[in-house]
Amino acid sequence: MDLQIEGRVALVCGAGSGLGRAMAVALAQEGCRVAVTGRNMEKLLATVALIETQGGEAQAFQLDLAAPQTFDAVLNAIRLHWGDVDILVNNSGGPPPAQAQGTESAVWQQQFSVMVASLIQLADKVLPTMRQRGWGRIITSTSSGVIAPIANLALSNALRMSLLGWSKTLAAEVAADGITVNVLVPGRIATDRVSQLDAIKATRENSSAEEVANKSRQAIPAGRYGEAREYGATAAFLAGQPASYITGSVIRVDGGLIGSV
Repeated sequence: MDLQIEGRVALVCGAGSGLGRAMAVALAQEGCRVAVTGRNMEKLLATVALIETQGGEAQAFQLDLAAPQTFDAVLNAIRLHWGDVDILVNNSGGPPPAQAQGTESAVWQQQFSVMVASLIQLADKVLPTMRQRGWGRIITSTSSGVIAPIANLALSNALRMSLLGWSKTLAAEVAADGITVNVLVPGRIATDRVSQLDAIKATRENSSAEEVANKSRQAIPAGRYGEAREYGATAAFLAGQPASYITGSVIRVDGGLIGSV
């Protein structure tokens, strides 16, 4: 299928590894010019190198979601290099494990600033030119915890949930301008982040990471962890022209893990 996004400019947050890298690679495979952003330049350059070996076009731009005052400079640099952003992929790192009770308010505020407020602010900065051109995509990567809260991940469960409300509201506001706004929900995708969470759970349960992973796989109807490329392909489809009538939606990439409708 031709997604009809060749030449589009995509900005992918957190693209140095994991799901962010997978989404950046998938968009580049469809012919997008990908601004690979994040804090670790070494990892970003590795993503750029991977894309270029596949014949794609990418450039690394250092962008820290904890420093929104730098967003204008990054967007200006992208604009000078390729033009205005057509596709924004919101993707922030996961917060530390925490219980719903007893977590200090300063931690909640700091994580909200990085995981929610900064992503909204970044979207606000690219939306005006999207609206002027009558075309745009905003895709926000979250967690399965927004549908079925995950034990000991209270920060992620609660804060990412607010992105669903924002995304749904924004989708209605900009649909007539040719802009779609959707949320992606990963299940157990084989990334370093999931490996870390498995290891933390293993320590908590006096088990091994492999035992935790085996139990997780048994709970997934597909019988396995997902591959990052499968998640990236879903993001690329949502960015494509054939998906232009999908907006305000929450798309699960979970192998059937989430039991609710």
